[in-house]
Amino acid sequence: MTPKAGVTFSEAHKVGPYAEALREAGVEPVLISPGEPRALAGLQGLMLSGGQDLNPARYGESPEPSTESPDDARDDLEIRLLAQALAEGLPVLAICRGMQLFNVAHGGTLIQDLENRAVHCVPGQDKAMPVHEILVEPGSRLAAILGEGAHAVNSRHHQAVGRVGAGLRVTARSTPDGVIEALERDHGGFALAVQWHPEDQARRDASQRKLFEAFAAALGGAG
Repeated sequence: MTPKAGVTFSEAHKVGPYAEALREAGVEPVLISPGEPRALAGLQGLMLSGGQDLNPARYGESPEPSTESPDDARDDLEIRLLAQALAEGLPVLAICRGMQLFNVAHGGTLIQDLENRAVHCVPGQDKAMPVHEILVEPGSRLAAILGEGAHAVNSRHHQAVGRVGAGLRVTARSTPDGVIEALERDHGGFALAVQWHPEDQARRDASQRKLFEAFAAALGGAG
């Protein structure tokens, strides 16, 4: 049986690469949005995709001028689904905004606007183009998937993890500036979050495809 994973999103024209990366790994994506919400019944896992900034009120701050208008309906939906997935031991893969929500849901905070934001933005139209390297921590789940040490990643974000949430471990940082690029839970099953966009790189980078393949393997164990 093909495993199914919920994929959260708010803008339909942006969800395609996430769904395609899952299909290529043998997973059936089930799209979930604030306009068409659902619980995780019948699904084997959850992917939190990228998108606009979280409401800073979620981590006890006021919005800075650079912070985008909140999408409270999406924040509510994803926090609820993440809590359900973690409570039920379902695998979670969180990407970009998804990693930021993953951190906030564990009691962490965000940096609302990076000083060195140009380092974290792909120039031009090629979303898969690597723009900086990350260093993956040895002994982490991410290292078991990608390999420890340096990896070239794409990037498009102006916010980042600030204070790390309870029970989370930093497993990769950007080499230019030390920005947190990956988190995972200290204990339990597959719950991994990355700041870059592997769904774009996976089309031509076999190492990035390994993230989706590992997620797919974890879904098989949750079925």
